[in-house]
Order: sequence, then structure tokens, then C-alpha cells
Amino acid sequence: MSSSIPHFLRLADVPPQALEALIQRAIVLKRAPEPTHRPLTGQTLAMVFAKSSTRTRVSFEAAMAQLGGHAIFLSPRDTQLGRGEPVEDTARVLSSMCNAIMVRNDSQAQQEAMAAVSSVPVINALSEQCHPCQLLADIQTIVEHRGSVRGVTVAWVGDGNNVCHSWLEAARVFDFQLRVATPEGFEPDAAWLDVAGDCAQLVRAPAQAVEGAQVVVTDVWASMGQEAEQEARTAAFAGYCVDNALMRRAAADAIFLHCLPAHRGEEVTADVIDGPQSRVWQEAENRLHAQKALLEALLAPPGTTGAVTLDG
Repeated sequence: MSSSIPHFLRLADVPPQALEALIQRAIVLKRAPEPTHRPLTGQTLAMVFAKSSTRTRVSFEAAMAQLGGHAIFLSPRDTQLGRGEPVEDTARVLSSMCNAIMVRNDSQAQQEAMAAVSSVPVINALSEQCHPCQLLADIQTIVEHRGSVRGVTVAWVGDGNNVCHSWLEAARVFDFQLRVATPEGFEPDAAWLDVAGDCAQLVRAPAQAVEGAQVVVTDVWASMGQEAEQEARTAAFAGYCVDNALMRRAAADAIFLHCLPAHRGEEVTADVIDGPQSRVWQEAENRLHAQKALLEALLAPPGTTGAVTLDG
């Protein structure tokens, strides 16, 4: 990657103390919004979407608007990427016209290739490997509930997917314990387990993962692009639904998180996601505030009041 450009392709791209400062900044921006705080006036974010989204698109567009900037939505139908243009060529052009590039696709390697030639920051808004922007919002939600995430036990129940990978990375960065319960054959990639080290434990039984946990997290069993596997995955994940019986095994003050969209009756029951322990809607809203803090840190002029310095 371009050594002088601060990209955000995974949590490890930012020092832990700067990530913690980003969370605190997001909370400040949420609690005390300042209509006159528009440090990104005149700046433009190019949003490259190969995979559709509700929360990612709206939160990034709203964040740029609230900070005084502008966002351009680019789908494969709107760009030459849909006709096979090399991602490096697209990145060179976009970075000559825009102040940052946000990418949501199914290739971490492509995002890294874009960052390597881009003259502006590249932000990972989801890849097949990880989802660091989601974790900023998730950690913010836990901090708002508990005051800190350090030392907390988090249970992940379900597929060892890209979001799970970012939870594994977050466990090491933010110093909490993560228990991951997946069926055989659906474990997270070994490289991401290695990143977490002794901050993570892989188990089979959801009850073992959830026992005494302060946070319980799940995701859909079949992600975008896996629709053809829905029937097989539904069978494989039988017993991995987060219901009230499972939540009762968690700590009394445990909260439930889900990055959405959710399939009620599959990975979670309606009485959990819509119940008193759910912080899902707060978590979804926090995508806006966490990304405002990130965009401010990446793009605001030096000396901007409150902005986080990502080099720690």
C-alpha cells in the first residue's frame, strides 16, 4: 500500500490507541452533533459498490453530508469496472478526482491493489475477508452500554464469515475475549484465528460460547452470494439460532448484536432481536457516527478540533 496514505482496509491498519480514540470521538459526535462542524466542506468520497447495501450506503452518504462533503455512488453498471477495467486503473482515476475511495466488494486483494496505487485513502466497507467499519459501530455500541469493551466476553454464534473475522481481529486490538461457536466446516479462516491468538476460543456448542457472556452476536447463515447454499446451510446451522433460552445462559445484563439484515426465525428469534436485550438498532445507527469519526480522521484538515490522529 502507499506508505504515506492512511488507508482503512482492516482494523490493524490503525494503532489500537487511535481506534479507541475513534470510538470515543464517534460517541461525542453522536451525543453532541454540531451543525456548524463541517470540516469536509468541498471534499468528495467515491463509493464503489460491487455488493448492495442499505446501512453502508446511507451511513457513508449521510456522514459526508453532515460533515460538509459529498458522496458519489458508483455501482458496476455506473463504471467501467463492470466491463473489466483493472481496479488499479479505476483507483488511479478516482483518486485524482476525489478525496477518498470507499469500496464494498468481494475481494480484499482488489482493495489492497487499489490502495497500492491510490493517492487518497481507501476504505474497506466490506470484503470477503473482513468488515472493519461494522466493528467500529459494534465496539461503539458495547462501550456505550458498558463504558468499556476491555475484558468483556463476547460470544459469536453462527458462520465464521467476514464479520466474524473482524470480531477476531477486534478481540486482539481491544483486549476482550471472543468465543466462536460454529458447526464443523464453517469455522473462520485459520489466519484470522491466529490474529486473535489467546483472545479467542473456537467451540462447537452455542451454549458453551454464550455461557456468562456479556455480548452475544450472530449474523445470517447465508451471506450475499451464498443464496444457492441456503437449504444446506439451514440444515448445518440447526441448533445455532439465538433464542431466549440461549440468551438466558449469558450474563444478566448481556446485550444482543446483529449487523443486519436479519432473518427472524433462522439465526435469531423475533423475541430476541426485538426484545429488551437487543441493541441492534443502536448498533445500526452507530454506523453513521463511527464512520463520521473515521472520515473526519482521514480527511479533515490538520488542527480540526476533536479529529483523531490515526497514527496514534
